[in-house]
Amino acid sequence: MQKVLVSDPISEIGLQKLLEDENIQVDVKTDLSKEELIKIIGDYDGLLVRSQTKVTKDILESAKKLRVIGRAGVGVDNIDVKAATEEGIVVINAPDGNTISTAEHSFAMLMAMARWIPQAHQDLKEGIWNRKKYVGVELNRKTLGIIGMGRIGSEIAMRAKAFNMRVLGYDPYLTEDRAKQLGITNTTIEELVKEADFITVHTPLTKETRYLIDTNEFTLMKKGVRIVNCARGGIIKETALVEALNNGTVAAAALDVYEEEPPMESPLRSHPLVVTTPHLGASTEEAQLNVAIDVAEEVHRLLHDEPFRNAVNMPSLSQEILNHVRPFVNLAERIGTLISNVILGPIEKVEVSIAGDLAEKEIDILSRTVLKGILSQHLGSVGQVNDVNAPVLAKSRGIDVVESRSSKSHGFTNLITVKVKTNQDEKYISGTVLNGHGARMVNFNGFTVDLIPEGNIIIMDHIDQPGIIGKFGTILGNAGINIATMQVGRNEVGGKAIAFLGIDYPAKEEVIEDLKEVDGIQNIFQVNLS
Repeated sequence: MQKVLVSDPISEIGLQKLLEDENIQVDVKTDLSKEELIKIIGDYDGLLVRSQTKVTKDILESAKKLRVIGRAGVGVDNIDVKAATEEGIVVINAPDGNTISTAEHSFAMLMAMARWIPQAHQDLKEGIWNRKKYVGVELNRKTLGIIGMGRIGSEIAMRAKAFNMRVLGYDPYLTEDRAKQLGITNTTIEELVKEADFITVHTPLTKETRYLIDTNEFTLMKKGVRIVNCARGGIIKETALVEALNNGTVAAAALDVYEEEPPMESPLRSHPLVVTTPHLGASTEEAQLNVAIDVAEEVHRLLHDEPFRNAVNMPSLSQEILNHVRPFVNLAERIGTLISNVILGPIEKVEVSIAGDLAEKEIDILSRTVLKGILSQHLGSVGQVNDVNAPVLAKSRGIDVVESRSSKSHGFTNLITVKVKTNQDEKYISGTVLNGHGARMVNFNGFTVDLIPEGNIIIMDHIDQPGIIGKFGTILGNAGINIATMQVGRNEVGGKAIAFLGIDYPAKEEVIEDLKEVDGIQNIFQVNLS
């Protein structure tokens, strides 16, 4: 029985996938103090939060069983993602569930700001009739600059086009084809802030996007520009925005998010030219339900070891790519496991090469899986190694990891090659997946083989001479060990050779020692790939 803790209020309908699973126990315990959460978190495999629970490093260090943190929403500011990654915990969010909600709120803010609707509303409530004071501007034929052309930015663009606005888009990943599809102009951030009559931001808050709009950007803007931020506080520097409002560069601003929330000490909260709302972008009934459903289903998949998406500390793959890559993931881990058992000395460098059709896909997951296979052999007793923390653990141990892609796959549709270098050894293994025949290792350090990577395997470096295999079989037979499969590779008669013997169950250490005594044996390795 796996256990999931829900520590923030989340719709029960949204949690239905988890609640219906008889193998998962769901505990809803909200309003926990940090100390209370630390005390109980060690019992749970999964944690679901919204924005209230702060998942800090010391909480994560107490979460010995935790495999996944699900954030019912987009932002993960309240989760120490770096610490979670180091602990091997997957952090999942729900980036799609509140897309429409946030886009609609952003556009509503833009219109309210353009026509001074909140200010005029408040005056009339107070008995003041002042039509002349609140002369607004039309959206028609104005230029809207959208910074961040992801899901929400794209939805904003479509709505702006419906209002006959010219749209400029900036995003480092926006292609010309995508811009053309949306009917917008792909431009630089400098050109965007110079030309736009309205600017709205829709990027995550990262080291690169913090204060993306600062004093320098305000000096480039045309006088009377209007600005919207319903994304994250800190993308626009608030002190610079206040100055731009006061000197007339910015005619008005509409803010749903702030550098400090709630923004009770911020001059923007009471500024007469600013429309404010208390972080309501995702606050619709539909969005609250959608993000709960999305994240609960993702957590359910992960706990059942099924393919999942939307992990913020792992590459997110489309279902099409997942289906294509899945057969190679198991192969990649087994190559890593095998090579770590036959390499001598501390590992200094790991090279992962992907060739063929796979090279055209997003293959970071394969490199992670190779590292997991390698490091698990050495760190399994120290700490859990998985796809999430394998790159971090490799880096912390000074292992240089190199990834490469190539269209040349040496006669195979796809080929994974892993080369490992130590201070005294260097070996490589290549493997593929054959249609209808499954995974195969096809080259071991220059020897052509056809090895099914599964079960208990004895690997033997030896001199190619008569009698060695027979002596091997005799020793194993006397120990009651049956040889199920055998692969032998050599490059020249009488030279170095390699043999892989699949056996029904692991050989004891004394049997391995007897095998080492056979004349012509150079190295013996035993590995379990079950």
